[in-house]
Amino acid sequence: MAEQTALADIRADDGGRPDAAVVRDALGVGVAVGLSGFAFGVTSAGSGLTLLQTCALSLLVFTGASQFALVGALAAGGNPLTAAAGAFFLGVRNAFYGLRLSQLLALPRAVRPFAAQWVIDETTAVALAQPTRRSARIGFAVTGLSLYLLWNLTTLLGALGAEAIGDTEAWGLDAAGPAVFLALLAPMLKTPTERAVAALAVLLGLGLLPVLPAGVPVLVAALAAPAVLWAQGRRRGGTRTHDGGQDTHPDAYAQDTPEEDR
Repeated sequence: MAEQTALADIRADDGGRPDAAVVRDALGVGVAVGLSGFAFGVTSAGSGLTLLQTCALSLLVFTGASQFALVGALAAGGNPLTAAAGAFFLGVRNAFYGLRLSQLLALPRAVRPFAAQWVIDETTAVALAQPTRRSARIGFAVTGLSLYLLWNLTTLLGALGAEAIGDTEAWGLDAAGPAVFLALLAPMLKTPTERAVAALAVLLGLGLLPVLPAGVPVLVAALAAPAVLWAQGRRRGGTRTHDGGQDTHPDAYAQDTPEEDR
């Protein structure tokens, strides 16, 4: 922790980007992602939630993946508790973002509870991409504010529009939620491990969808992450044993030992 804090202090003292450039990039992210709140509003209204409930989710939860998971499970007839549990597990990642951002941003204690509401994928990505603490704070604040305002506005417009057009399935708008969810998720899959987790999660979710109640396949799909990590650990352990000659099993010794030495 001391090394990470020192690194944050060094970054705070280095020369950074112009504030205008940081604001421009942050606004680009905020506007681009904030517009997808319209799809959430449509999806939420189509799943049976009221206008007040839909807007409350964006105001209070404010994490798109969890919101789409919740309304998607409810639309499929899932139990509300199961749907909420799936949304909660997706939102847990924001807590880990907060641990990193708390050291990088070093905000005053009085501000942290309010800033915590904006700790999501987009604000974290913009803040971590900055070279100094000042630019990280600007990027975080501009991204969070623009995204929060636009997301809630488009959520309201989407919910009102869904009520006006009636049956969202007739217009094909029921697919908007999953499409936006995939669009948000795809750029995050940068390493082979992340892609393997995503692929296994898809297989589990789709494979169990016909046999489990709505919302439960999402919870089971969460097992993809520990399963992939366990498999990688086993593979790396086997590789180290083979390459390093550390296998002490009697059979391995017998196979590697010359006949005259046995």
